[in-house]
Amino acid sequence: MKLRQKILTILAADRPFRLKVAVALDFSEQWIDRLIDANKDNGPLTTAKALQIIREELGLTDFEILEEDSTEKVS
Repeated sequence: MKLRQKILTILAADRPFRLKVAVALDFSEQWIDRLIDANKDNGPLTTAKALQIIREELGLTDFEILEEDSTEKVS
């Protein structure tokens, strides 16, 4: 799972929100910017800590926040 583009856009544009996520994950703001750009499947932005902040700030469910990686292969 990775973050939906809508969430990445909000996270990139809203500095106080981005800083809350950075503090929760113990990362720098610049590192969060890199994570936003990469949006890796099951990356740090999809951890329980990050998702808790995102849910609280945006009032969204995990279903509204996350999407499956379309390049993922199912065996």
